[in-house]
Amino acid sequence: MQERVLKVLEFTKVREQLLEHAASSLGSEKIKNLVPSSDYHEVVKLQEETDEAATVLRIKGNVPLLGIYDIRPHIKRSVIGGVLSSQELVQMASTIYVSRQMKRFLEEVDDERTEIPILREQADQIIPLTNLEQAIKQAIDESGEVLDGASVLLQSLRHQLRSNEARIREKLESMIRSSNAQKMLSDAIITIRNDRYVIPVKQEYRGHYGGIIHDQSSSGQTLFIEPQVIVQLNNELQDIRVKEQLEIERILTELSAQVAEHAEELKVIVDVLANLDFIFAKARYGKKMKATKPSMNNDGRVVLYKARHPLIPMDQVVANDIILGTNYTTIVITGPNTGGKTVSLKTLGLCQLMAQAGLQVPAQDGSELAVFGAIYADIGDEQSIEQSLSTFSSHMVNIVDILNRVDSNSLVLFDELGAGTDPQEGAALAISILDEVHKRGARVVATTHYPELKAYGYNREGVLNASVEFDVETLSPTYKLLLGVPGRSNAFEISKRLGLNEKVIQAARSHVSEDTNQIDKMIASLEESRRQAELEHQEARDLLKQAEKLHKDLQKQMIEFYAKKDAMLEKAAEKAEEIVEEAKKEAEQVIRDLRKMRIEKNAEIKEHELIEAKRRLDEAAPEIPKSEKPAKKKTKKHRFQPGDEVKVLTFNQNGSLVEKVSEGEWQVQIGILKMKVKEKDLEYIGTPKQEETKPLAIVKGRDADVKLELDLRGERYEDALLKVEKYIDDALLANYPRVSIIHGKGTGALRQGVQEYLRNHRSVKNIRFGDANEGGTGVTIVEFK
Repeated sequence: MQERVLKVLEFTKVREQLLEHAASSLGSEKIKNLVPSSDYHEVVKLQEETDEAATVLRIKGNVPLLGIYDIRPHIKRSVIGGVLSSQELVQMASTIYVSRQMKRFLEEVDDERTEIPILREQADQIIPLTNLEQAIKQAIDESGEVLDGASVLLQSLRHQLRSNEARIREKLESMIRSSNAQKMLSDAIITIRNDRYVIPVKQEYRGHYGGIIHDQSSSGQTLFIEPQVIVQLNNELQDIRVKEQLEIERILTELSAQVAEHAEELKVIVDVLANLDFIFAKARYGKKMKATKPSMNNDGRVVLYKARHPLIPMDQVVANDIILGTNYTTIVITGPNTGGKTVSLKTLGLCQLMAQAGLQVPAQDGSELAVFGAIYADIGDEQSIEQSLSTFSSHMVNIVDILNRVDSNSLVLFDELGAGTDPQEGAALAISILDEVHKRGARVVATTHYPELKAYGYNREGVLNASVEFDVETLSPTYKLLLGVPGRSNAFEISKRLGLNEKVIQAARSHVSEDTNQIDKMIASLEESRRQAELEHQEARDLLKQAEKLHKDLQKQMIEFYAKKDAMLEKAAEKAEEIVEEAKKEAEQVIRDLRKMRIEKNAEIKEHELIEAKRRLDEAAPEIPKSEKPAKKKTKKHRFQPGDEVKVLTFNQNGSLVEKVSEGEWQVQIGILKMKVKEKDLEYIGTPKQEETKPLAIVKGRDADVKLELDLRGERYEDALLKVEKYIDDALLANYPRVSIIHGKGTGALRQGVQEYLRNHRSVKNIRFGDANEGGTGVTIVEFK
């Protein structure tokens, strides 16, 4: 994509907002280089990885990405034999630690049946360098200080240092506490100059302590002297410090060499963490915008539901539906310069760029965007003072460049096409330019205030008129895009609202042709109809979402019910078995006691009577019904086909296969309910044989196409009754004992009409409303005689 287009459509500002969500400089670097892709498969993968990250954030809330550093320069220096500083090694250990955490974190998420193949593939590339991480952490603390325990020698040297420092302080403490100290010292303190311990002595007593003068105060009245008695101790201390520094250098050299040994693995870790930081930054940005994943296509089709401009605050932005590339490939947004047209243009362009860059878009679920090879935009004031070009000339330069490049895989956005010159010539040019771009098969959206272009949308196939709604009451645009409705002039209404004399307005109206007045009235009527249709469409979408949610909830509850039912039955059976076993044990004990009594007391109890008593006790024990579990048959695996009768193991219910919805998943009809079931949860029962029909040509094979239900929702009353009459005949010919008719709840008129017809039908035995799991009062169940 051209950098100019990215700037004009404000994609650069989106990148700036995205930067706020990066956890490291590595992620920030990838964001700064982010540009939209024109490769369909790459865009699909980019969208998938962002969606996976959004799923992880939704489930886990956050990811352990803090503590990543750009360690690439450290790796490079270690490879050529350089010694890394303690701070650089701490950054190395921190980055390795984060890589281990992320690997474990993503593996755990994946193991929790959350499918994240792209992120898991990234995690699998990480090689945990635990030994190197531990070696660094055992030698250096988080602040970069080399620890005493880094080596035996360093521990010994640090012990000697502390011992020597204590002896030096002890001697100096005795000096500053002596009786003459108050007179000879400027202050009773011990300080350090040039890494050696000194005391502040007054100028006139400089010879009293001997030793070495290291510094003096600004006035010259105080000298910082190292007394002669501690010179040797300070020398020894310095010698130990040199040895300490050498040992620290040796430790850092050894750790740097270990880093060099793992250079390749560390480079992979850096690349993976950079990718993960970038991916999760995209997901966090999408979450902040309340964005959704668009489905991508390669057919130039754009369907955006309630799309918002991502750079306008959510409490101010107006959401619009934008549809392009379905029945039409060009949209012409007409109307006066009252605002809103350019925002709609930029919303489309920016959403398209974001999607092709792998970002989620601020629109409702179900939105769809295309992958264009190029996006061109001529938007805004293009006046060039440097080139001495007028606004019109600058626009023409851009348009000429676009016409030289555009093809059928392009999206072109024109703002105020033909503006800046004579209106008649500008409108003619605009029509000619649109014709040329439209002829090449590109997807085009153009805004204009020329009334001549309203007719363009009606006279060209594949072109749609649109406008931005204007509220005459508030004298401001609503920013609501109206597809299919051309813009109309509001000059008279605005003038009237602002107080212009009615006579002047009437005189003005007389200068406008009757046709124009009629057109404006027609457009006003169209706007009202469109507004009402949008409200009804939104209500329908909301109802559909609620129905889908209810269906999913019902499926979930059914699964839980049957799982609990099976568990309770199994538990009850186990309990009953335990009780019976206890009873048997007790009975056997009674028999043993009786035998003992017979032997001891010569009681007249015969052996065959004891055996008979035991048999009767055994027979008294009820048989425990075992929970039915499908026996594993070592037979050839059945290839499921639509129409097969199956048992849904998760529900322990029989049903029939409707269609295969995905690899390893089928839509199954259980009574009136249709649901998706995994193939592994299905057990083949059989394929229903088609019943032989009577040798009448008119009905032969009809039963193969007759469903067990008839859906009348959305049908007109008269058409619905005709369908019911035909359906009942077909169901009778198919020998169905029972069918379902779905009429919905609604106002009840359709339901009453259907049931009245069924009550009077001679072949209908009984009708009733469906049960809760069959659709309730929205369904009538019909039983035939």
